[in-house]
Amino acid sequence: MGKINAVVATRMTSSRLPGKVLMELCGQPSLVRLIERLRKSKYIHEIIIATTINPEDDVVVQTASEQKVHCYRGSEEDVLQRTVEAAKAFDSEWIVQVTSDCPLIDAEAIDAVIQRMLEQPYLDYVGNHLVRTYPLGYSVEIFRASVLEHVEQITKDPADREHVSLYLYEHPEEYKLSNVEAPFFLRHPEYRLTLDTEDDYKLINQIYNALYTHNPDFTLYDIIKYLEINPELTQINKHIEQKKAR
Repeated sequence: MGKINAVVATRMTSSRLPGKVLMELCGQPSLVRLIERLRKSKYIHEIIIATTINPEDDVVVQTASEQKVHCYRGSEEDVLQRTVEAAKAFDSEWIVQVTSDCPLIDAEAIDAVIQRMLEQPYLDYVGNHLVRTYPLGYSVEIFRASVLEHVEQITKDPADREHVSLYLYEHPEEYKLSNVEAPFFLRHPEYRLTLDTEDDYKLINQIYNALYTHNPDFTLYDIIKYLEINPELTQINKHIEQKKAR
């Protein structure tokens, strides 16, 4: 098995919430909290922050450097090309894709997806949101770097270029796909735990303040227990509509 590397597409100029990757969670930028959580995976070899060549993203490069993780700079609009180039720059055989708006994601969710691929390496793609059972903000995907490289060469569709793996799961006739479902207690697709708006930040910040100080390794299980005791918190960002890839 070759190198399994996480590639995190990150930029400061997010349309809905600019600068969200540096918003503070318990004294550290959101991106640093995400890196911490990626490091807890049993399978990920290296973490690559794939950012843009824009001067605004110099601060992302600096954060990656301080955290001693890899960084690659490429096109702002063409996230597919940026991801392929970042993976190639650091000899990735497998790409684990987690987006930078997932600072609550835990190693159990990540490793469940990677493990499926390790057990069934004939698959082209494993994700956990083809049928959504996990909350928003817990999406993980793994695919072979060579498969994504081929996609990058054949599609010109702007949606495919922006949403890295879209072409793969929109063409089930071409690729062998598999979906990992959440364990029963963790099945809360209605929860919004992604960082995309100011109200998302309010909820995520509240969760970090409540859980991180007691246990920096808190998991989705801990989050759901906390939200079940404090159900009013889920109302903070319930009104927000998730942006669709198409």
